[in-house]
Amino acid sequence: MHLQSAQRAVLPAASGTGDELLKEATTWLSTFERCLEQQDSAALATLFLADCHWRDLLALTWDVQTVSGRGAVIEGLLRSAGRLAPKDFRIDPARTQPREVKRAGETVLEVLFRFDTTAGRCEGVLRLRPERDGAPRQAWSLSTVLDAIGGHEEQFRKPRNRSHTVPRDFRAPNWTDQRRADAAYEGREPTVMVVGAGQAGLSVAARLRQLGIDTLVIDRHERVGDNWRTRYHALALHTRTHVNHLPYLPFPDTWPDYVPKDMLAGWFEYYVVAMEINVWCGTEFMGGRYDERAQRWDVRLRMPGGGERVLHPRHLVMALGVNSLPAKADIKGIEAYRGTVLHSGEFTDGTAWAGRPVLVFGTGTSAHDVAQELEARGAQVTLVQRSPTMVQNVEPTAQLPYTPYLEGPGVEDCDLSVLSTPMALSRQAGRLANRMAVDMDRSLHDGLKAAGFRVDEGEDGVSWQMRYAIRGGGYYFNVGCSNLIIEGRVKVLQASEIESFEPNGVRLRNGSTRPADLIVTATGYLGQREIAAKLLGPEIAERIGPVWGIDESRQELHNMWRRTPQPGLWFLAGGLAQVRFYSKVLALQIQGMELGLVSQDTVKGEA
Repeated sequence: MHLQSAQRAVLPAASGTGDELLKEATTWLSTFERCLEQQDSAALATLFLADCHWRDLLALTWDVQTVSGRGAVIEGLLRSAGRLAPKDFRIDPARTQPREVKRAGETVLEVLFRFDTTAGRCEGVLRLRPERDGAPRQAWSLSTVLDAIGGHEEQFRKPRNRSHTVPRDFRAPNWTDQRRADAAYEGREPTVMVVGAGQAGLSVAARLRQLGIDTLVIDRHERVGDNWRTRYHALALHTRTHVNHLPYLPFPDTWPDYVPKDMLAGWFEYYVVAMEINVWCGTEFMGGRYDERAQRWDVRLRMPGGGERVLHPRHLVMALGVNSLPAKADIKGIEAYRGTVLHSGEFTDGTAWAGRPVLVFGTGTSAHDVAQELEARGAQVTLVQRSPTMVQNVEPTAQLPYTPYLEGPGVEDCDLSVLSTPMALSRQAGRLANRMAVDMDRSLHDGLKAAGFRVDEGEDGVSWQMRYAIRGGGYYFNVGCSNLIIEGRVKVLQASEIESFEPNGVRLRNGSTRPADLIVTATGYLGQREIAAKLLGPEIAERIGPVWGIDESRQELHNMWRRTPQPGLWFLAGGLAQVRFYSKVLALQIQGMELGLVSQDTVKGEA
């Protein structure tokens, strides 16, 4: 089944005309606005279902938070409305119009809207369930998102200053001179330092520059893009191109469905130039200390060539990814092995291992890709499986969560609709998509099981997206390695079958041996809290608590794209779609703090 066919299977036909749906949506929004203005909790209660959800991204709370249940939602909305005075709820004729769609298994009227507060311009998504038992449509979910702080919009939204173009001063510094001077930071300090020049770091740096906030990105690699460029030979993205653009500058329409690593790396370099981002490559973050009195960081950097420099940014954004520094897992007894051991993050090419036996420990995406690369180069590969793994064909099943991006709206509207969704709905949608995926991939799973591979079919109700939110992995999108396993060209060995390591391989519990000239440990990466402990010290890591993973009480990720318990410290991570959307959420919070609209702990009511 192709992705378009799968899409048709989950999308219903609209039951109302465009004018009728627009009228219903407009009526709900105007009633909602009146209820907020009058602080009428009883009337407001008639607009929401008992099991409703409200997610706010800065618009009404200056925070990232989700509230569930009619009573809690109404209480929160009225409290926020009293402070920020939301008004002028409207449907923008230039954006996607109200339409009936299927979300999380329910047919709903989905409405993208705009409104204003004392802080600035906002937008949102409303999902209304159909009339039932004579009752009008009621809200199942509401998302409210800050789009811009009033009077401090992104630079590209403002009229260009053309006064400098004619006449030209041929003695003045040209663009290259200006960029070089701007990036040198001689005699000034950056307001924000971003650690990591991957998709997260570049996205938030571009956002901050558009907001007029002086930002420096540092990266230990020699070139921008090396975090992709230096990885294994055949690596490509496992989600489609139309989902994966960076802010402001979408990929060309000519690009393939799945972007190769070197293509992406080159685009990152171009993006830095086009978006005028200040980046220091070959620069290592040596450590940082927060000065409570001065409310700034003292950051030590090792510069290219070996010298050191100290800078004092007010904000430090850790953008090193969910998976960044290799976790050298303690595989019991491996010290007895005398051959070559590489972490998957160190593996680049399988050519040297042609005709030689290799063991790959792990069955996530990196392990499968490394095994496939090695097999293609002629190695004799065995995957060592430690626990059941979720496997979905990259097409179409792994792409099911992104079907809204094929429904017609542009990327900006899809991001708002998909990425602002309350977690409860995302979970429900994920469970339904996973059930469909299991049915669609039945023959694949049967073949893997016959080959001795243990398949996790999501019996716990956790989809691949939730696995990513919980632990940053635990699944594989089949781009061919599963077929090699089924065909017997890549072998599978259960870790429980291994008795011990020997100098030339492993001894199995049945008394036989399995030789290996190379062992690749695809055992994951350090979490961001561990990275913070390494770079900033255990005291700060203890203060901030978990980073990434689901905070069930807040229905949000721990310490992501919002203020952390450590003043001036922020975290941004995720896939390209996530960082494209949430980089703006993070950047607006920094802008709000710089403008004095929001403090570390409290929010002021007026812009």
